[in-house]
Amino acid sequence: MKAIGVEQGSAEPTLLDVPAPTPDDGEALLRTHRVGIDGTDFEVLEGTHGGFPAGDDYQILGHEAVCMVEDPNGTQLDRGQFVVPTVRRPPAESNEYFDRGEPDMAPPEDCLERGIDGAHGFMAEYVTSPAEYLIPIPNELADVGVLIEPMSNTAKALELAFSSRGVLEWEPERVLVLGNGPLGLLTLAMVQPTVEHAYCLGRRDRPDPTIDIIEELGATYVDSRETSVSEIPDVYEPVDLVYEATGYARHAYDTIDALGPGGVGVLLGLPNDWTFEIDGGALHRELVLKNKALLGSVNSNLRHFESARESITTLPEWFLDRIMTDVFPPERAEEAFAGGDDRIKTVIEFEAL
Repeated sequence: MKAIGVEQGSAEPTLLDVPAPTPDDGEALLRTHRVGIDGTDFEVLEGTHGGFPAGDDYQILGHEAVCMVEDPNGTQLDRGQFVVPTVRRPPAESNEYFDRGEPDMAPPEDCLERGIDGAHGFMAEYVTSPAEYLIPIPNELADVGVLIEPMSNTAKALELAFSSRGVLEWEPERVLVLGNGPLGLLTLAMVQPTVEHAYCLGRRDRPDPTIDIIEELGATYVDSRETSVSEIPDVYEPVDLVYEATGYARHAYDTIDALGPGGVGVLLGLPNDWTFEIDGGALHRELVLKNKALLGSVNSNLRHFESARESITTLPEWFLDRIMTDVFPPERAEEAFAGGDDRIKTVIEFEAL
């Protein structure tokens, strides 16, 4: 079957011819419809994140997928049903994180990640998965369902932010999203209707499709080359929530300055190693004296996928149309991964509806 992966010693996506998988007991055989490309895929290609499955010299990419059930194989699923697979799987044996339904809280050594770390992904004509890691979706969401996985990450991040303020009456009114890529735009669209004002930070020149989307959502675009994160309170206003999706290490510390009293910053980006100077004492005092919180979030669990499945139905149709900019067949994988300023969300389509 056709699959898109990366081979040992390479940093380029390759169209592979690999054996089709056979489902084990409790697994369904899935025919892949679409798989999204995101920043993690490029980190896997570069070798800066994740690792190859044990014993294989290639890694099938892709962790944002929509599939159709080809063979339920005795599970409760129905043939022809569309599903979105979750990403994390237990290693050789289950552990406490999976047993309590919180694989997203497992450290890297206690989980595998499809298409990222130690397990093949979904960028193939056919894949298999245990039924308990599959989220059924209605047929009308099949073309945009690749957005459910990244939205589930935001659902978890927001859950953590609100949980950190669980004993307080905390309703963020001013939100700052760091990053105007697909994840940042999806998060902005999710939170914008619930707040008084939202800001989205990027590094792009006009005219630009992401800036157009930000402003059509009713948010303010902030050019980081003109206004840094730590300057936002002076140029605009302090914010109650910062959602970081850039992977730029300084933003973790600049976030503390951007927050108003009682504010929360959630970090999702994964930076490379970088040594730089900060005033640790000033940041520590700021956190303590103004009751601010800074926390990290990675991955998501079934609850967050289900939340994202509901949230995507509330997003404007024009937004979904414009964020899904490019669709490529697997034979054009190299072109699909080439990127470009006019692209926002690129997907690989294995089988059209």
